[in-house]
Amino acid sequence: MSIILMSIGDACATLAQIQNPSPQAPPLSDKVLQLVRYLTWFAVLSGIVSIIYAGGRFAWEKWTGGALESPKMVAGAMIGGVVATSAGTIMNSILGTG
Repeated sequence: MSIILMSIGDACATLAQIQNPSPQAPPLSDKVLQLVRYLTWFAVLSGIVSIIYAGGRFAWEKWTGGALESPKMVAGAMIGGVVATSAGTIMNSILGTG
């Protein structure tokens, strides 16, 4: 019985010497983050361009007296912009980081 207790004590002493490893970034994580930054800028720029286009089309439809379909485009672009800009915050709240 004492042999078992001695081996358990030795195992605990060995486990106590193992240090907690520090976190490291995975390989190519800097490239992935750069790609995410580029995609974020693309989403912001495409939203701005779509709102400008929809505003110009809205003015054209008002001036020519055509059917007003561009307010839907403006609303869609604004909703898309809200979703695109809040995606990071939503993911951080779901994952519990940040």
